[in-house]
Amino acid sequence: MLPISLRQLQVFESVARHLNHSRAASELYLSQPAVSMQIKQAETAIGLPLFEQTGKKLHLTAAGSELLHYARSMLQLMQEMESVFDEMKGLERGHLNISVVSTANYFMPQLLAKFIQAHPKIQVSLSVANRDAVIRHLVENIADLAIMGQPPEGTDMRAEAFMENPLVVIAAPGHPLARTKKILPKQLANETFLLRELGSGTRGVAERYFASNKLVLPAHMEMDTNEAIKQSVQAGMGIGIISRHGIELELETRRLVVLDVDRFPIVRHWYIVQRKDKRPTTAAHEFERFLLEESQGVAR
Repeated sequence: MLPISLRQLQVFESVARHLNHSRAASELYLSQPAVSMQIKQAETAIGLPLFEQTGKKLHLTAAGSELLHYARSMLQLMQEMESVFDEMKGLERGHLNISVVSTANYFMPQLLAKFIQAHPKIQVSLSVANRDAVIRHLVENIADLAIMGQPPEGTDMRAEAFMENPLVVIAAPGHPLARTKKILPKQLANETFLLRELGSGTRGVAERYFASNKLVLPAHMEMDTNEAIKQSVQAGMGIGIISRHGIELELETRRLVVLDVDRFPIVRHWYIVQRKDKRPTTAAHEFERFLLEESQGVAR
């Protein structure tokens, strides 16, 4: 087996992530033929094909999937090494890849803007996705850290709470319960709930709330985004459970109201989640410290 270069690993990782030569070329500021050549050289070095084409779609082969695991680990180690040496030189620079669940994106840009202003030499990338995708970004070593409301189970991740996350019940302003005080759980039993998919944090809260009151989960519709829930609630299709941080604009414009439901709001927390086996870069450590200091102002 011929040696494979770090440059080839970098190009391969980008193509594997995008499953597209053109996007990888654009990301790496290379021509598409240069990307194709690097991939070909990597395949020659390994002696196995890394990608296969089905119609217009690119797929990783079994060898490609194996190489992706090692490529990400090696590239991450190189990034950590650069960060350590920069820190020894007294320089504050580096890359920070952050993955956040969609609801957290309502307050993260505000925090990120302040962080970037204070640390202009740190290059920050932000990815917004659902909880499963965010966890995958951590597992696959794509994200340095993640922000979510329900940390993954298991012992391979480290989670630290940094801000309260109050969950509330929302309805359209014209809903019959909009002006009712101290709504009891049994009064919600005949309502239609608009909920996120199984496994989501707010879905779990709804299930536990009704189970603790010896009630079955009311009739419900699944939505794949919080925006879909808000729009559907505004349209009068039902009521929903959502983070208070995600409805500021709708409350100000009176397109939604928070119902006065017994034992709500249910206060959970936002968490910073990182892999235990990954040494935090200087940038990641600095951002974590920043979040712990700044998040209380956002919460207020």
